[in-house]
Amino acid sequence: MTDDLDRPRRRGLWHHPEFRRLWIGESVSQFGSTISQLALPLVAILIVHASTFEVGLLVTFQMAAFLVVGLPAGAWVDRMRFRAVLIVNDVLRAVALASVPVAHWLGVLSIGQLYAVALLTGVCTVFFDVAYQSYVPELVDREQLVDANAKLQASESVSQIGGPSAGGLLIQVLTAPYAVLLDAASFLWSASWVAAIRTRPPKAERRPDRNLRREIGEGLRFVLGNRLLRSIALCTGTSNLFGSIAAAVFYVLLARELRLSPGLIGLIESTSAIGGLAGSLVADRFARRVGQGPAIWISALAMAPFGFVAPFVQRDWTLALLAFAQGVMWLNVVIYNITQVSFRQGLCPPALLGRMNATMRFLVWGTMPVGGFLGGVLGETIGVRQTLFVVAVGGSLSFLPVFLSPLRRMRELPSYAATV
Repeated sequence: MTDDLDRPRRRGLWHHPEFRRLWIGESVSQFGSTISQLALPLVAILIVHASTFEVGLLVTFQMAAFLVVGLPAGAWVDRMRFRAVLIVNDVLRAVALASVPVAHWLGVLSIGQLYAVALLTGVCTVFFDVAYQSYVPELVDREQLVDANAKLQASESVSQIGGPSAGGLLIQVLTAPYAVLLDAASFLWSASWVAAIRTRPPKAERRPDRNLRREIGEGLRFVLGNRLLRSIALCTGTSNLFGSIAAAVFYVLLARELRLSPGLIGLIESTSAIGGLAGSLVADRFARRVGQGPAIWISALAMAPFGFVAPFVQRDWTLALLAFAQGVMWLNVVIYNITQVSFRQGLCPPALLGRMNATMRFLVWGTMPVGGFLGGVLGETIGVRQTLFVVAVGGSLSFLPVFLSPLRRMRELPSYAATV
């Protein structure tokens, strides 16, 4: 007789109830987060009247947690039940974001509070993301990882399509601070669905000799000791550095220099995100056709030329060109992310998943607060458009680490299952 637990695996992830609960919760949360991604910078620009440098600092605070707690988070998460980590950090992010409309209603909202909210939600996101990427291999078989990550990425891409345009309209109707409240509600929705997951993997065994520094070192050695993971970390970290420089000035360009309405800004973001959805749908087939290794470096290279559109955009037909360019970039970003994240999850021993993911997050997202700060400084000193041109030049070189690695010729990437 076939075990009932094997049926979802045989019938695919559409019929996997535990994965479906995670998927539903995260999909709505992603939609809410796309609203905040637009609303928080616009709160700073339009409500608090922050300078370009202060907007750059907001990006810095959003990402600073990956430098501050990125490495120990992995060791701590590996000691906990991933499901509990997801629920707690969803609730904490909901409370932090809900404080923005409350403070605005009381007339006490300040840039300092926005920094505090950005930092707290950033810390929660570190723990959530590490546990999230580690939880997926607990729910599905390793041969289902690419399919699972593609479905999760598809939901994120759909959210990026609908979220910004809906967020832009909501910001116009409700004002930016109150639009943030919808993101807070979406985190509570996510927590409720994760809480409904019945699978309870055993808590990691408490080792009597456990040591935080040693456990962090094990994660670092696993990532830095593997040439393929090192090249992926260097490529992604470089791309994120320049991407966060752009994030510090991009909304300043659209909202302040071009004087676009929040609704139009949201529409541009939504249109460009269609590329991300397309990427999630073709990533698996693309990797099978060209090989897993080539899929990583080809997608990293293909996005490079389209970064040169933003520095020259005007309030005319070039806005449509900007949306198209961002769409092509997102298509390749998603193909890259699905392929390399699935490879990392499949390569890593289960006991090291949290630390591996935290180490990679530390290395590749730790560049983002630096980029946010540099973006604010460059935007104030050399100008917004000039900063975006620097981003285009630097970002076009980020593919080199994976291109110059053995990934260039590897159609099949190694996995942990093949070694045990």
